Amino acid sequence: MKLQDWQQGGFGVYVHWPFCKAKCPYCDFNSHVRQSVDQSAWAEAFLSEIDRTAAETGPRAVQSVFFGGGTPSLMDPALVGAILDRIASRWSMANDAEITLEANPTSVEAERFLGYRDAGVNRLSLGIQALNDEDLRRLGRQHSSTEALAALSLARETFARVSCDLIYARQDQTLDGWKAELRQLLALGPDHMSLYQLTIEDGTAFKRLFDEGKLRGLPDEDLAAEMYEVTEDLCREAGLLAYEVSNYAKPGSESRHNLIYWRMGDYAGIGPGAHGRLTLPNGRFGTSTLRAPEAWLGAAQNGNGELEREVLTDEDRAVEYLMMSMRLSEGSDMTRFAALRGMPLPETRVNALINDGFLTKSGDQLIATPAGRLVLNRLLLELCA
Repeated sequence: MKLQDWQQGGFGVYVHWPFCKAKCPYCDFNSHVRQSVDQSAWAEAFLSEIDRTAAETGPRAVQSVFFGGGTPSLMDPALVGAILDRIASRWSMANDAEITLEANPTSVEAERFLGYRDAGVNRLSLGIQALNDEDLRRLGRQHSSTEALAALSLARETFARVSCDLIYARQDQTLDGWKAELRQLLALGPDHMSLYQLTIEDGTAFKRLFDEGKLRGLPDEDLAAEMYEVTEDLCREAGLLAYEVSNYAKPGSESRHNLIYWRMGDYAGIGPGAHGRLTLPNGRFGTSTLRAPEAWLGAAQNGNGELEREVLTDEDRAVEYLMMSMRLSEGSDMTRFAALRGMPLPETRVNALINDGFLTKSGDQLIATPAGRLVLNRLLLELCA
């Protein structure tokens, strides 16, 4: 039987927990601070949404579940377990399913690691963000560098797989300072790291300060590019390959959940502000949900927390596939792209970008070079024009 297009990427479930202890000034995710949360009410809503979505998709094997946020390490482990049990009963879990939970490295949350492992989590994503206490304070983080390293050690004792996040190109950060920080973490032997350049996003406290001229000390484009290049070099020396623009892993330790996104599989988005992609008998749809936590909670308890769906055209699907897959070191399958769009990419444009050193080809795979990754958005605009 011929595979449907989404099956080339797989199927996952994203669960969004929208609550944090504090809102970080750089964060534009759907996160909110609340004094108390009725986790039993949220359990009812999450389970109802899983039931509704699974009734539409029918039987599927779940390759990955990702608890994102917000701060999912504020969830009761029993709630995490209930969600995983319901996913397994409504769909089915692949034998090697990856179950990831994002966590902040405060001592209180670190004590919960065993509970999450017992609930079924087998991969922890730890939001370290910096190993410099002054920078952690500027980033609005609630932990110290000492707490971060202690939580990382405990996580590695508790879970089979651990990833950690760091942000670079921070205020007043030097190239030598970033090298030292990255080397310190790499010396601990992580198998996966997400290393992001600080970006100033609309709607954040940092954007307001930036617009007022009060966010000083940000590196210029040249220094940020140097930091990106040294990141790739140091990770490669440590055996972590850049399999995606901002993600580095030892072979076999790549994030399976994020690969579903980048390979344009299907995924159910459960929770306030969660997005999804679902291929159903009448087409492929982009799904989204109410962002306000209380609004979503009430709607989900009444049977449907979803907003109006977007029908994805062949052109939408082809462009989205190119945008996502070109972030990967494996690149984009041009045969798959042509099948989605009904026509191939313009050969003259592709060849010009190859000759300019931004792209390379390996069989049917079109791959961005290191130089191309630095200007990936511009390349995509040129390819899709």
